[in-house]
Amino acid sequence: MTNIPEANRLFLWKEILVLVKRDTMRDISLLMASVLTTGQPTVPELPEELPEQQLNTQQELRQNQELIVAPSAEIAPPEFVESDNTLEPTYDEKLPESTSNIQFKDSFTQIVPGTQPLESENPMSQVTSVSELDDVSPNHWAFDALQSLASRHNCAIAYSNGTFAGERVINRDQFAVGIDTCVQKINELIASKGANAIDEQDLIILQRLQNEFRAELNQLQERIISLEERTTELKANQFSPTTRLFGQAITSLQGTNTNEVDLFPRDGIPERTAQTNLTFANSMQLTLATSFTGRDLLLTGLYAGNLGSSASSLFTNMGRLGFESDTDNDVFVNDLSYRFPISDNLGVVVGAAGVNPINTFRGINPLEGSGEGAISAFAQRNPILAIGSGTGGIGFDWQINQDISLQAVYSAQFPSFAADKNVGGLFGGRHTTGIQLTVAPTKDIDIGLNYLYSHSEDGLLATGIGDAQLTSPFAPTTGFDTQAVGATIAWRINPNLQLGGWGGWTFSNPEDIQGRVETNNWAVFAAFPNLGKQGNLGGIIVGQPPKITSSSLPDGFNFPNFSDNGISGGRDATSLHVEMFYRAQLNQNLALTPGFFVVFNPDHNQSNDPLIVAALRATFRF
Repeated sequence: MTNIPEANRLFLWKEILVLVKRDTMRDISLLMASVLTTGQPTVPELPEELPEQQLNTQQELRQNQELIVAPSAEIAPPEFVESDNTLEPTYDEKLPESTSNIQFKDSFTQIVPGTQPLESENPMSQVTSVSELDDVSPNHWAFDALQSLASRHNCAIAYSNGTFAGERVINRDQFAVGIDTCVQKINELIASKGANAIDEQDLIILQRLQNEFRAELNQLQERIISLEERTTELKANQFSPTTRLFGQAITSLQGTNTNEVDLFPRDGIPERTAQTNLTFANSMQLTLATSFTGRDLLLTGLYAGNLGSSASSLFTNMGRLGFESDTDNDVFVNDLSYRFPISDNLGVVVGAAGVNPINTFRGINPLEGSGEGAISAFAQRNPILAIGSGTGGIGFDWQINQDISLQAVYSAQFPSFAADKNVGGLFGGRHTTGIQLTVAPTKDIDIGLNYLYSHSEDGLLATGIGDAQLTSPFAPTTGFDTQAVGATIAWRINPNLQLGGWGGWTFSNPEDIQGRVETNNWAVFAAFPNLGKQGNLGGIIVGQPPKITSSSLPDGFNFPNFSDNGISGGRDATSLHVEMFYRAQLNQNLALTPGFFVVFNPDHNQSNDPLIVAALRATFRF
């Protein structure tokens, strides 16, 4: 099964139980990957993290489904746990209120004066020292001594079977934890019942153990003090006990070549020169993730940026970048959605923003991600998933079994617009209903099968890439009903190589006139995780942006031949998109991604010169 890609969109609620317990909000970044990396101006993505993380293929769900995160109040202080027949120390970050009760050799001398034995009086003085040993085995005096203290005072840390140590060998650090536990227990008994509550021989044994393990005990005390200081600092600077803040900042340098464009394809002679200036732009995404019960999630996303579309300068939308967000640096709300469980394997999402097929369907493409994936908008995902440009609505995610899940969504482009039903409203204007069946036939393969139905009043598919306009710009506006089908597949050949691709088809019927418009698109890709270094990512994408293959509307309405009286027919030529990029993960928070793509026959016109787009993207996540 593929690694969870950056743009995973999962709100399966067993996973939310793992990720979003009130006291374990630090793990929510896996879920947030989708919000920070989607790459749509209205729905920039995380963090599916959500990182990193990369967060929600079927196979990874199968691996994580049984995880349980206990609230920190239920986790005991330092304890040993049994795993694979070895002994591992586990420490919870929930610390005691103070370390003042941790006593060492001098403390016992102060509490019980006169109990310090002379070397000749100590009955254990002739026992072989363990100070030079890396491990402590059951046949050494220290092991038996601590076990006897544990049995009398119920103070040493027990194994999962309720016994102290059985016949296992443990390392010195683990052993020191047991000593420290007995020190604290005996201190408590002396404080509550007096020095006579503890047998003098037990104090002698414990003092001997402290001498032998002084270095390990000192290190343990230093670690506890350090953790206490960190906890105090975190509490003082904590944003909210139920809310986490995630952010992504992008700065980018981008530009294109100069190419000749045949804007009116009648005689094959270019009439325009296309070029963009070399620009330096930025965008910012902030997302607040709030959980009220530990099983729900309220997302509030804000974004701003100044990188706009290059379509008007290039006379084609095929040069668009995946991290565009042109708001003139004004702040907009791009996500206001609430996810909650209906049952253990069924979750619902509802919201005025951030609810659409892109954010509801589980991501398959490992190269998806506005900040850390491919640089072009086309390479983010199958373009049919953007049909309708929805923002608000309702959806669900149903985990049918370990290998199959079903997601569905209803989304409107302007759900809050009440003035004109032809423009907006929950059921007016442009709206889309979609469904995805996500299947994992093997542990290394993910497949997503899509069906979408969309209605528009203006003859636009609103995908933003390729042939998104269905009628001639000189024809009267007419509404269309569109049905789209598609599939995406990703195959993990090994941890460092993934191959895949997608295909999409649309069939659009006008409301007031006869005829039909059909489009298709496809792509194949190769992903190279950890290329050169752990965390890096290389990618190659080759594909065809959406293309009108057939248009049988009345004369004057057909877009492919709009400059030739709008007669029926499809595109004569085919555009080819070729892209390469390399993300260098400089550290945990900063990534640098150079990349470029070439579009041959831009706008599906062989008279147009090839379009070259290059970008250098820096992404900072926090």
